[in-house]
Amino acid sequence: MSKIGQKSIPVPTSVQVEITDRNIMVKGTKGTMSLELPRTLKITQNDGELLIERKAESKKHKSVHGLWRSLIANAVRGVDQSWSKRLEVIGTGFNVKQQGNGIALKLGLSHLVNFAAPEGIQIATEGNNLIIVSGVNKQKVGEIAQQIKSIKKTDAYKGKGIRYEGEHIKLKPGKKAKTA
Repeated sequence: MSKIGQKSIPVPTSVQVEITDRNIMVKGTKGTMSLELPRTLKITQNDGELLIERKAESKKHKSVHGLWRSLIANAVRGVDQSWSKRLEVIGTGFNVKQQGNGIALKLGLSHLVNFAAPEGIQIATEGNNLIIVSGVNKQKVGEIAQQIKSIKKTDAYKGKGIRYEGEHIKLKPGKKAKTA
């Protein structure tokens, strides 16, 4: 059996799960999420826990089993607590401002870069150099955080740009370090 897939998913009391055929609707305090289960899997709910079972024992079915257990567990946690990623804007003159439901970035370019938040994602700022991307769907939160990060990739020599909070960048030595 898949080590991850065989674990049951605990469902908090604040989360409601509706299972109809292959569709799973997860509702919580932060929002709702809907997933469509593949035909090779079967889901059952009892005593505040979800259990996913597979119909075959092939290697592909085992990997899909573990994947879908994780996706459903992420959905349950997301509608209860929501997911978030924090990004730092580092550099002289670089800053970020809240603009409606998106952000405006000043990154040393000749123009402001506007980034609008898609549906289901909230983008907030703390101060003028911290961006917080949050939402119910873990995959979408990570995607949007990566899109923001790719607007101004971190420079390898000075470390200027957008990076995840706490991410360590190994800086390259400049020309002077080679001659010394």
